[in-house]
Amino acid sequence: MHAKSRLPRWSGALAAAALMGCQTGVLQAQVWPAKPVRVVVAFAPGGLADGIARLVGQKLGDRLGQAVVVENRGGAGGNIGARQVVGAAPDGYTLLAHTAASAINVSLYKNSGFDFLNDLLPIANTGSTPGLFAVHSSNPATSLQDLIRRAKDKGLSYSTAGIGTSSHLAAEYLFNTLAGIKATHVPYQGGAPAITAVVSNQVEVVSASMPPVAVFIKQGTLKALAVSSLKRVDSLPAVPTVSEAGFADFEERSWVGFFAPARTPGTIINRLNTEINQIVLLPDVKERLAAQGMEPQAGSAAEFAAYVRKEVDMWARIVKTVGVTVD
Repeated sequence: MHAKSRLPRWSGALAAAALMGCQTGVLQAQVWPAKPVRVVVAFAPGGLADGIARLVGQKLGDRLGQAVVVENRGGAGGNIGARQVVGAAPDGYTLLAHTAASAINVSLYKNSGFDFLNDLLPIANTGSTPGLFAVHSSNPATSLQDLIRRAKDKGLSYSTAGIGTSSHLAAEYLFNTLAGIKATHVPYQGGAPAITAVVSNQVEVVSASMPPVAVFIKQGTLKALAVSSLKRVDSLPAVPTVSEAGFADFEERSWVGFFAPARTPGTIINRLNTEINQIVLLPDVKERLAAQGMEPQAGSAAEFAAYVRKEVDMWARIVKTVGVTVD
């Protein structure tokens, strides 16, 4: 798939949304929502996407005057849940909560069963959080540079939440491509077991999104070596960035966004965007997001679409460079 040849349809669809869509869309939006709205989370319960979808969904239901029902449809890196939404009616009653994996999957999966760039419309980004590289507190490495120096001859092992995740590709790119060391990937079924593997000294390094790792950092069980944001994070101010370790402009962030089936009326997309933006900026929601290491990312649907386009392009380059495929 050539990403750039597919992307302009989002631009056209969102421009139409700004112009209130077609007459049918206007009529639909005048009565929407007249029944409960379903949000399909593309991952299992208990993860980052699930938590954000339920937090935003509860508030969204209150504002819309209709129940928002969250359903988990995990599997295939988020493709199973996405396929279910792609096949739903474009009427605003079935939405998708997905992560950075959606942008990765465009290049990672050759046979996903749908065309993410044409079959779904971006609605809103709720928030994002950087990745974190950490080792057991007993590990002699004092920094990311020190870890890489020690691994030049013997290599290292790193754990992630699974093959093709952003944490996997980021670590593969950092260690094997940029640093030029032999790093062995040890994939797990989720972030929790990947972290446990390092806590129990079975694997040397964990590459994961910041929220679940930060708990062990604060307990002193794990030692943070670097965050994958361009600037240091407020909750872990002493932890340097990967860029500070000598890998300029290195950035990997997990995010949770909402999508709708293609051809969903523009007026509904705009209404959902407005409501979700206002929700993520509520003081109690911002507090709960911050507790998970998430930064609110309110903006227009067009801005979210542009961000996703950048993500698709970035991950396409990385997937090609590291040579990872899953089908």
